[in-house]
Amino acid sequence: MTSASLTDAPELEATYEITSRQSAKYLEDGHFLTQKLATAEELEVYRTGIGTAAGRYNKETKKLEDRDTYHKAFLQTANLWENDELVKKFVFAKRFAKVAAQLMGVDGVRLYHDQALYKEPGGGHTPWHQDQYYWPLDTTKTITMWMPLVDTPIEMGTLVFASGSQKKGSVAQMAISDDSERFFREHVIAENYPCAIAEMEAGDATWHSGWTLHKAPGNSTNRMREVMTIIYYADGTKVAESANEHQPADRARWLSNIEPGKIADGPLTPLLWHKDW
Repeated sequence: MTSASLTDAPELEATYEITSRQSAKYLEDGHFLTQKLATAEELEVYRTGIGTAAGRYNKETKKLEDRDTYHKAFLQTANLWENDELVKKFVFAKRFAKVAAQLMGVDGVRLYHDQALYKEPGGGHTPWHQDQYYWPLDTTKTITMWMPLVDTPIEMGTLVFASGSQKKGSVAQMAISDDSERFFREHVIAENYPCAIAEMEAGDATWHSGWTLHKAPGNSTNRMREVMTIIYYADGTKVAESANEHQPADRARWLSNIEPGKIADGPLTPLLWHKDW
């Protein structure tokens, strides 16, 4: 990444205010849509930088038709901020972190990690799942920002949320898979959760709780779905005991192997916004 492109990247510090009514709506539904959180002009440099970084670190080598359901769903690269200063500027944006804190109603938020999620033309559906299945965090105050870097109609694969599903916490210890698709689809029907989906413009963002059930349709267009996500959790959260086979790896990678019961404040989970700043 050249210094010129980094210099040209907007600061993304201007405030985007969340009202108490909007926060209450998020807490009720477990998801929320913010429109024009970033402008097309602001995203111009970041889109190029994130795409370049995602391509550089993507490890997928198989053809789409030869992959399993999980790997057909998206090309996934995580913690790009560690290796790319432009992506770091985007991920550390105070504008985004403040919205995360306001929606959850907390004093401050820390970064868990970022993920670029690019769904290829013809890419498959993302099965129903709960993100926090993977996270050894002892809190319900977790939230993911999901921002498309290009205009994203429903047929390109925007998220579907089961409204109110986060209130049950962990429904089942299930990784993203064909099994999770079947189990959680039946659960959503049985609980009669209303489902929400929306077309999105570049710079809009959805926000969802770690326990909110969600999925995405496949990409039936001939264009790449380019999405950047940032996961946050409330400052002061403690590391939880591992609840499944995947959480020890997350604790090692993102939480620097901090022992369960201690504050999750390692070098890879910096404080990104606090009300006292």
